[in-house]
Amino acid sequence: MEGGNGGSCSSMEKVMGNYGDQPHVLAVDDNLIDRKLVEKLLKNSSCKVTTVENGLKALEYLGLGVDGRNKLDTNVSKVNLIITDYCMPGMTGYELLKKIKESSIMKEVPVVIMSSENIPTRITKCLEEGAQMFMLKPLKQSDVKKLRSDLMSCRR
Repeated sequence: MEGGNGGSCSSMEKVMGNYGDQPHVLAVDDNLIDRKLVEKLLKNSSCKVTTVENGLKALEYLGLGVDGRNKLDTNVSKVNLIITDYCMPGMTGYELLKKIKESSIMKEVPVVIMSSENIPTRITKCLEEGAQMFMLKPLKQSDVKKLRSDLMSCRR
């Protein structure tokens, strides 16, 4: 797992504020098996999980139109973390990250990028654009436990 959370926990602290012990995670992956694996690992770590198969569906779920305008019927208050695959057709995880960070209502939500390819320039680019963390696939329970403990430690 490659890492870095870019310093302070302030943005995670705001987002994770008062959500009890079951953070809601939006998992985005075009591969059904990977999506199911991430969902299972997150649920094993007491997370509520919503899954979608691509970046456009993620933006739709979050209430962010493709035109970049925010919709009023948004799920933003319900999502505490977004975890997305990097390589997806239509919109990469990096492009999704950029759209989320450009949104005034979503920019505080932590985004974790996953990839099966360990490409240092890609990892750096994602972290510089605002990704909370970069994880290598396949994800393991220990990765999710670390992610969840990072989320929880930021809440204190």
